[in-house]
Amino acid sequence: MEEKTYQKWNIITGWVVFAISLITYTLTLEPTVSFWDCGEYISTAVKLEVGHPPGAPLFQMLGAFFAMFSFSASNVAYMVNFMSGLASAFTILFMFWSLTNLIKRIAIKNNVLDLNKTIAIIGSAAVGSLTYTFSDSFWFSAVEAEVYAMSSFLMALLFWLGLKWEKSFGQPRNNRWLILISLIIGLSFGVHILSLLVIPSLVFLYLNYYYEKYTVKTFIIANAIAIGTLAFIFKFLFPYTLLFFSASELFFINNLGLPFNTGTIIAGIVIIIGFYFGLKHTRKNNMYLGNTALLSIMFVMIGFSCWLMLPIRANANTIINENNPSSARELLAYYNREQYGDANIFYDTYYSEKYNREPATDANGETIMEDVKPKYEKDEKSGKYIIVNDYKNAQQKTGDQHKGFIPRMVVPGLEQNYKMIAGIPKNSKERPTMAQNLKYMAEYQFGYMYFRYLFWNFVGKQNDIQGNMDPLNGNWITGINAIDRFFIGPQTNLPSDVINNKGRNIYFGIPFILGIIGLIYQYSKDKRNFYNLLLFFAFTGFAIIFYTNPKPFEPRERDYAVVGSFYIFAMWVGFGVYAIIDKINEYKNNKLVAISVTSICLLISPVLMASENWDDHDRSNRYTAYFNAKAYLDSCDENAILFTIGDNDTFPLWYLQEVEKYRTDIKIINSSLLATDWYIDQMKRKAYESDPIPSQLTHKQYRHGSLDVAYHIDQVDDRWNIDDFMMWISSSDKRTYIEVTDGKFEKFYPTNKLRLTVNKETVLANGTVKAKDADSIVDYMDMDVDDRGLTKNRILMLDILANNNWKHPIYFTGGANADEEYIWLKDYLQLDGMAYKLVPIKTKNEYGILGMGRIDSDDLYEKVKDWNFGHHGKDFYLDVESRKNSISYRNTISRLVEALINEGKFDKAEEILDLSFNKMPIEEYQQYGVCLGFPEQYYLINKPEKARIAADLLIKTFQEHLTYYSQFNSYDLNYLFSEVENQFKMYQTVAADVNKYDKDTDYKDMVEKSFLEHIKLFEEIFQ
Repeated sequence: MEEKTYQKWNIITGWVVFAISLITYTLTLEPTVSFWDCGEYISTAVKLEVGHPPGAPLFQMLGAFFAMFSFSASNVAYMVNFMSGLASAFTILFMFWSLTNLIKRIAIKNNVLDLNKTIAIIGSAAVGSLTYTFSDSFWFSAVEAEVYAMSSFLMALLFWLGLKWEKSFGQPRNNRWLILISLIIGLSFGVHILSLLVIPSLVFLYLNYYYEKYTVKTFIIANAIAIGTLAFIFKFLFPYTLLFFSASELFFINNLGLPFNTGTIIAGIVIIIGFYFGLKHTRKNNMYLGNTALLSIMFVMIGFSCWLMLPIRANANTIINENNPSSARELLAYYNREQYGDANIFYDTYYSEKYNREPATDANGETIMEDVKPKYEKDEKSGKYIIVNDYKNAQQKTGDQHKGFIPRMVVPGLEQNYKMIAGIPKNSKERPTMAQNLKYMAEYQFGYMYFRYLFWNFVGKQNDIQGNMDPLNGNWITGINAIDRFFIGPQTNLPSDVINNKGRNIYFGIPFILGIIGLIYQYSKDKRNFYNLLLFFAFTGFAIIFYTNPKPFEPRERDYAVVGSFYIFAMWVGFGVYAIIDKINEYKNNKLVAISVTSICLLISPVLMASENWDDHDRSNRYTAYFNAKAYLDSCDENAILFTIGDNDTFPLWYLQEVEKYRTDIKIINSSLLATDWYIDQMKRKAYESDPIPSQLTHKQYRHGSLDVAYHIDQVDDRWNIDDFMMWISSSDKRTYIEVTDGKFEKFYPTNKLRLTVNKETVLANGTVKAKDADSIVDYMDMDVDDRGLTKNRILMLDILANNNWKHPIYFTGGANADEEYIWLKDYLQLDGMAYKLVPIKTKNEYGILGMGRIDSDDLYEKVKDWNFGHHGKDFYLDVESRKNSISYRNTISRLVEALINEGKFDKAEEILDLSFNKMPIEEYQQYGVCLGFPEQYYLINKPEKARIAADLLIKTFQEHLTYYSQFNSYDLNYLFSEVENQFKMYQTVAADVNKYDKDTDYKDMVEKSFLEHIKLFEEIFQ
């Protein structure tokens, strides 16, 4: 076959694979905002605002471009999501062409390319590419507005360009490919640094050309060069470029007295001049390598210039302006992620330090003090940058007793999780040994947090529930009972909710077997290119795990971070298909072999994966994050202040306000971000229709290094009015400070007992309390704040409370049980839909977080009736986050029904119960613990038939789970004891309600009998 014909079919098939991928992702695209960071990314993209470090300016600018094609504000999220789908489809396109390139090298080593080999090459590449198309982790990122889809596209593009560059070696002007690669590397910084991890493989493409044959020495040198190039770009070129801008800015402003930003401009001019004369000199003197290197670095810098968007938009004071990187120094801190603190992956402190915090001492036994990073701020008055924190000798240097090399177990709050995994005695206060440290790294980080994800994508997945190293959730499965029983326990008598979990995807390990065959085949036939892929695989898998140091247990699964390594494994799947064809051709060389094997492999790998994965990756009708956010905002009165806590109760709300202009009168305050001065500054500005936060603290009082903590020193027995407390906190009087170390002073407060006075006329006039509840209003609200100390965010929450004077209604999204998240006023809450309103009516909480707050049944009834539960009347995949968030819906409805029953409003109670039961079916939403009230509440409104339906459904679920657990051996049952106990407790609750309320003796006897029968299944562990 002619090369021209081959290339034609190669191009055509590539675009066919691209079309299949694009159609798949378009059909399964989420139509609106998703949970986690997507709301933030969409919001910051559409208005070119500043998101969280280390930023994604290129992603945001491209997102703004795609948003231009939306026909309404409600369609914006879809278009930004579509950008991810399109980027993912292009990833598959370049993957296909890279695969055909690499497989062809093996196929035509004898320089013969016939029809059989063409079919084999293209067919194998199609199988590998489509396997990745339908893989679990990649598909997940392809249908939402996250950076990982575009990062994968840039990795695929860079590798494909690298292969084009390699092909041009020895040809005139071949380094034009290198220049393009350099530009893309620079642009990658505008999406995610994951894309940079392809660099070592790109370097090896050149080194393979340079070294005809490797010795041990040259191989070591080659690896050092490859890794050194990555380190140079990631850890030297960009950070030190930003450092140069920062130093120049400080010098020209602080030393020479020039206007702000002059130093930045001069630094930019110096770099441009440096490149100009450097290129001129190397060209003039025929310094080929030097000229190429300078051109490459220059184009990397040109690509990196997309970061200029961040300071430009930060200086515009956009509504979302995280970290406010408005100057060169602040941009450097933004790049270095200084907000998240320092962590040394090679030598750091173990969690055990908390048991022995001995500082480092010098030869004289004196404590060694060390500096912290200085924090510069613009001082408009002096026209200089000033250091606002006391950074000299600011902290004690810690001793080395609890430090170690490559420390993995470093977070004190996760001590027991570390010990469980590493096999450390529960009460041990010793520093973990290196063996225990490595065991944790091998078993949890590489085993559980990497290989488990790899097997998810190519072997099979147990369900969509996050695992905690337990046999019930989040594991990989093959679908072959003998294998699965060995690894995760019995696979017979599985509960219905396990079998019907849409995240239960079974591939029988076929794609994995093909990948292993391909890996071995490529190694045997083409060791050099095998090593290129192996480097790619290792850096996008193992290196990420090592660098990020995963903790037990993360708030969500992190498989999306290592998806680049799955890209390579899917390429080996393609090699595996070709290996099978090649082996069969040794016996019978016929084009039917290539066609047959390709067709079979298409069916048993990508088609099987597509059929298994479609239902849990189809987000086309899912609006749960959108309507969940809308319910939060609709719970609030006009001009309210709403305190949020985490990502999922913050970012979707940002999206609604920023993109759809919905309820822009509400001031959303994330209590975690309130610990930073830049966020407080932003909260003190008006945003759309929402007023600045009421606050008496000035920037100077809360800026970085000031009021980071206030300690409680008990000196006063009386309860202070909160206004007096804030006067104390805001005072500059030296008597309000305490010396914590030599010459270092911090704010303290002499009492933790505070009182907020209530103005009854005001709360009645502005509707905080309705007239019917006037007699319940208290004269004051007492709170006992933390008796150890207050961090900056808690001080600001008290500041807002003290200065609000009941002008703005104050709400909390809930979701946390900590008293400080409610400003220590949990007894003064009212459940108004999905949020809790602060009201001057005392309601003692006796049932924990699910029982907080009083209820106004009339108001809450109207709000609940307006809820949309995440869909537009169409079936959709209810993912695990949507199911988790349904707990708030269920609990609110249950609380409302309870109130309606107590008020004798049985018709309304039945209406709301039916709404919950029918709109959120128990078998789909699960979360059975908040469904236990259904039978009792139906009984209480004299609807025994409905009560029995709910009871039967719950009992059936508990019976299935208990029957399944009874198959485990005694050792595993001890591990699962809490789960078994929980199932029995829920079962007992429903059975007790049936026994108490049902008048059908036969039904009661049946329920009791079945309960006792299931107890007998576990006689051994209950004895």
